[in-house]
Amino acid sequence: MHTEDDAAHHRHTEFGFDEASWEERYRTAPALWSGRANPQLVAEAAGLPPGRALDAGSGEGGDALWLAGRGWQVTAADFSTVALARAAAQAERLGPEVAGRVEWVHADLTRWEPPAAAFDLVSAQYFHLPPHDRDPALARLAAAVAPGGSLLVVGHVASELHTGTPEMFFTARQVAATLDADAWDVVVCEDRARTASGPAGRELPVADAVLRARRRA
Repeated sequence: MHTEDDAAHHRHTEFGFDEASWEERYRTAPALWSGRANPQLVAEAAGLPPGRALDAGSGEGGDALWLAGRGWQVTAADFSTVALARAAAQAERLGPEVAGRVEWVHADLTRWEPPAAAFDLVSAQYFHLPPHDRDPALARLAAAVAPGGSLLVVGHVASELHTGTPEMFFTARQVAATLDADAWDVVVCEDRARTASGPAGRELPVADAVLRARRRA
C-alpha cells in the first residue's frame, strides 16, 4: 500500500485492494518499488529519536529497513506474504543489526488491531483504501500510538499520474479531523509538492497529503 515509485503506482491501479490482488501484484515483477524509504517518512522522522515504530502496509520493506538502520525497533505489517518475504530477505542481506530490529507481521490492516499505545511512531504511507475500510483502520493505528508518540499518514493527492476512484483519496485535513483534539497536537497538515517519474520516464508535478500528529503525554 505504500510506494515512492509513482510510475509503478500508475501501472498497477487496475488491481484491487484486497489481499489476493496485492499478492498477484507483487508476483508480476521481481520488485515493485525502489527499495528506498518514502520521502515524506524521511522528511518527518529523520529528527525523531529512535524508539518503537509500526510501519503499516510495509510492502517490500523500504521504510521499515530505513527506520531499523536508524536504530528503531520496527513492527512491519502487510498482507502480502510475497512482499514480506522479499523484505525479510533484504533485511538479512543488510546484516543482523538491521534484521534483528524488524518483526515482519502478516496482517490485513482492514481488520488487524495493533497493540494499543505501543509505538512511538506509527507510519501509514500511501494508505489508500475505500473510506469504509480506511477510517476504522486509521482509528486503530492512531490508538496504537504511545503517549508522546507520532502518527504519520501520507497519501497521494489525485493527479494526472495518480488516477483511481475519487473516494480512495483523502486530504490531510480529513485525517486530522478524525483525531480527538483533546488528545492530539497536529504538527504537520498540508499538501506537499514534489516531482515524480511518470510513464515513459516523464517528470510530472504531484503532491502528497501529509499529516503528522503527536499524542499528548
